[in-house]
Amino acid sequence: MSDPQSYRPSNLPTDPGVYRFFDKDEKVIYVGKAKNLKNRINSYFGSNLQIKTRKMVKTAVRVDWTIVNSELEALQLEFTWIKQFNPDFNVQFKDDKSYPYLAIDLAAEFPRLFISRSKKQKGVKYFGPYSHAWALRSTFETLTKIYPVRTCSESNFKTAVRNKRQCLLGDIGKCAAPCVEWISKDDHKDLAQNLANFIEKSPTEILDRIEEEMQDAAKKEEFERAGRLRDQLSAINKAFESTDRFLNENINADVLAIHEDITHAALSQFTIKAGRITGSRSWIIDRANLLEDEEIITAMIGKIYSESIPPQELIIDQLPEDISSIEEWLSEKAGKSVSLTRPVKGEKLEIIQLVKRNANQALIQYLSKRANDSAVSGGALTEIAEQLELAELPLRIECFDISNIQGTSMVASMVVFEDGQPKKSEYRRFSIDDQSGFDDTRAMNHVITRRFKRYLEEKSVDIAENNTQGVSRPKFAYPPQLVVVDGGKPQVNAAAKALRDLGIEDIALCGLAKRLEEVWLPNSSEPIIFPRHSEALYLLQRVRDEAHRFAINFHRSKRSKLMLDSFLDEIGGLGEGRRKALLDKFGTVTALKSASIEEISDVPGIGPKMAKIIFESINQKEPTRNIDMQTGEILDA
Repeated sequence: MSDPQSYRPSNLPTDPGVYRFFDKDEKVIYVGKAKNLKNRINSYFGSNLQIKTRKMVKTAVRVDWTIVNSELEALQLEFTWIKQFNPDFNVQFKDDKSYPYLAIDLAAEFPRLFISRSKKQKGVKYFGPYSHAWALRSTFETLTKIYPVRTCSESNFKTAVRNKRQCLLGDIGKCAAPCVEWISKDDHKDLAQNLANFIEKSPTEILDRIEEEMQDAAKKEEFERAGRLRDQLSAINKAFESTDRFLNENINADVLAIHEDITHAALSQFTIKAGRITGSRSWIIDRANLLEDEEIITAMIGKIYSESIPPQELIIDQLPEDISSIEEWLSEKAGKSVSLTRPVKGEKLEIIQLVKRNANQALIQYLSKRANDSAVSGGALTEIAEQLELAELPLRIECFDISNIQGTSMVASMVVFEDGQPKKSEYRRFSIDDQSGFDDTRAMNHVITRRFKRYLEEKSVDIAENNTQGVSRPKFAYPPQLVVVDGGKPQVNAAAKALRDLGIEDIALCGLAKRLEEVWLPNSSEPIIFPRHSEALYLLQRVRDEAHRFAINFHRSKRSKLMLDSFLDEIGGLGEGRRKALLDKFGTVTALKSASIEEISDVPGIGPKMAKIIFESINQKEPTRNIDMQTGEILDA
């Protein structure tokens, strides 16, 4: 790491411009623009920098700048350099998958229709991208029936010209066969242009025209031609039957929406033409080196429209700060006025919400795959060890959570993560007798005491002796390298007291408080603040949330049994043994109410006569309040 003051520039200009930070290998690591270069660049050398900005400045060894005439020129140059240098500390985009495009090479002597996963060739018109390759292939087949433009490769086309023999597609009517002059060069170009117009616009005008031609052919008794036109009409309707317009046909726009998480974000784009969604795509953004003041939406607009022509309207869920310069840049790219809008109601807001849900799904899929990446988990464990100053990596983490409603039906959960992954076979649940008025802190002390008493009892078990008997070591005998409790300072200190009273000093402990995601250590007056987008914080949150989920499920189960027990208390003739048998068999009021008399009578100790009494009692009893019969939760007052 370098000392930023060693390369801090002096005599900076006050003009607008673009600046670049370089590392020791002369690689560009960050590109930015400024209205005033002097003010902006000097801000990087102050003492109150945020974490990632400080990291970037210390990684760099020099900075240079280029003066331009206006903010628009600065924006253009910034987007160009970001695309050229792909700096580590600018927003990094990664496609969540490879998307196919429908492409027409209109610049070729004999235009060709094909499917492509790259959007690079000059003179080629691209449509999409499309989310589903199978749907695109189906559309491709239909389009070649309507507009039989050639689809063969250049080598196959030249072979057909040389041999004067069309291919199978020509024989079956899916190619107009310009290779053997079944159609002239100009007519084939017109056919390709009509196909492009058909994909690009609403088919209504084309349908009307074909309908007129078909009627005209029928009047002239050209029945074969009329039949071909009829088939074309049917194919066009089929091509669009799965993409019926559900928006106003006057909407021609791109829709961009972002879903953000701790370590990553996802941005989805829908392309809408004449009220139809004609393409969709998603990108994943890694926030590892993203500077704190970097705008994802601005970077995204620069990435997308540096490579394509923008539509007249961009509908977005976040307006960039420098909206006027971006609109001016987009308008210059498009050759017409382009506007950025953020809807607050109506159908445009609904489509924004749909795109945002797609972004959320793209991020969920990406993170679910990434969660199993051992390199990612290893990095998170290393960061946790560094931040908490642990003597070793926390390869086994145990997390404890308390669940109750106003101090009743109190339960606790213990979840185990090994090597950053959940180990569900070692999850444990604890019932807590709350008759003596347990609160969260007393309950936490109680549960930690119970768990680690078992540890002290079982850790001395003779493993060799057990192995000779085919018995594995007891699961509570394995100590964690880190105990995490759900809560802040009071819960952590309660857990620390339990470990101290048991004489255990070699197990690290921390708490994760929900409100600000602060990490508390025992007897500490100030929390540790992990970087907001760090993998370590993300792992701790996963552990804490899993413990909370596990505790809540147990708590609901326990409340359901308590509610069933209260129902059974009011039925005469049921002793403790019979009630316990019914609880074990059914567990909830809902399960018992749905049981038949025969099923109830099958419970040990319950005969047909008592089963009938229970059945009639529980089905006649109506709760006086609106209650969730599965969980026992009162839904309204």
